[in-house]
Amino acid sequence: MDYANLIFNQMGGLLCTEITLWNAMVRGYAYNGPCENCLSLFDEMTVRGIKPNNFTYPYVINACSQMGSFLVGQKVHGLVVKSGFGWAFSVGNSLFDFYVKKADFDDARKMFDEVSEKTVELWNKMIGKYAITGDVENASDLFQRAPQKNVVTWTTMLGAYAAVEDVETAHKLFEKMPARNVVSWNCMMSIYTRAGEYQQALDLFSRMQSEDVQPDSFTFVAALTACSNLSNLESGKRVHSLIKDWPKMGVILGTVLVEMYANCGDINKALTTFTKIGHKDVFSYNVMIKSLAIHGRAGEAINIFHLMQKRGLKANDHTYSCALFACSHGGLVEKGREIFKAIEKDLAVGPKPDHYCSMIDLLCRNDRLEEAELLIEDMSSQPDIAIWGALLGGCRERGNLELAESIIRKAVELESREGGMHVLLSNIHASIGQWSNAVRAREVMEDKGIWKIRGSSSVIR
Repeated sequence: MDYANLIFNQMGGLLCTEITLWNAMVRGYAYNGPCENCLSLFDEMTVRGIKPNNFTYPYVINACSQMGSFLVGQKVHGLVVKSGFGWAFSVGNSLFDFYVKKADFDDARKMFDEVSEKTVELWNKMIGKYAITGDVENASDLFQRAPQKNVVTWTTMLGAYAAVEDVETAHKLFEKMPARNVVSWNCMMSIYTRAGEYQQALDLFSRMQSEDVQPDSFTFVAALTACSNLSNLESGKRVHSLIKDWPKMGVILGTVLVEMYANCGDINKALTTFTKIGHKDVFSYNVMIKSLAIHGRAGEAINIFHLMQKRGLKANDHTYSCALFACSHGGLVEKGREIFKAIEKDLAVGPKPDHYCSMIDLLCRNDRLEEAELLIEDMSSQPDIAIWGALLGGCRERGNLELAESIIRKAVELESREGGMHVLLSNIHASIGQWSNAVRAREVMEDKGIWKIRGSSSVIR
């Protein structure tokens, strides 16, 4: 642009008023930046009496969008109306994009309605904006009115139902699609996994294979997520075998593979897979730390935590939660204290409730109930139900009924509907032979209409 600008400034005579040359420069700055120069040239055109046309306005409006100069953009819109160039599709389309970027959907819809010849791409954009905001009613209305629909139109509407988790309607629409691409299949699989219908997602993946649709990394992520939640190791291995070169497909897919193997019980394969991920991010380390801890390999989990730090990756809230979780399940009290102190230094806001909860659980599991109480007293915020629950667990180990009943009173003050707290108190009474008190604790729970959700299990064949 510097060289183009040098040539442009050296032009004289009639050339310096030629609109085509000005438009070329305006377009160049809009594409390449800086956008401020695009607006400066536009202002200079007005000073020199050069009238912008339908080839000028789209780039000026786009520059306003990129800069977030919405007040300037609205003034340019006023000039468009005065000049009569609103009829041009390119101008109307750029104004539509401008109001979308401004998050002004009412004006975006007005611009959409004013465009005389709407392309299928414009219909898709408008449907998509309603879909993103969860406005299924308007998205569906436009979808029905669209004179032409392509696979993007159908998939965009599918995304609208996904946004509000309307699985049944999304499924019906998917089955009606005249043509589907890999994005359509991925969208439907994602809808199933988000709704917890993991077997349906896996069935859809198998159907996709039978119809010879080539999967991409997003497909594999959805399929592996389903396998992970179903604890279906055999299906997970089958999906893995279909991925030709997963290390080149990105860290997200690699991390999902790690999580699948860990959730399905093969922690050694999870660790092997983790080592093969080329550019590991914090999320992949978090998954590996938590997985090792769950499988009783707390020492290795902490080693992975330190390895992440050595490689210059900054731990986030969840990283510290995973590391403390590992310490808690491995009985690593001193290491837990060390990590908790590191949180106070590393995180600007200090430890969060999850960190306190894990640390209190660690102390209580290792017969340090008094230290856990002191930690709660030092909290800057009000303890939540999870923290009181962790301390109550320590009361069970110690048989401290007085503290347990005090915790229950505090939980009631929080208006908690957590039945597990009352059940735990009942169990503490029962463990020392106080059967009448155990029954009374259950009756209090029933009187307050608090119920503990029954546990359930499933066998995946």
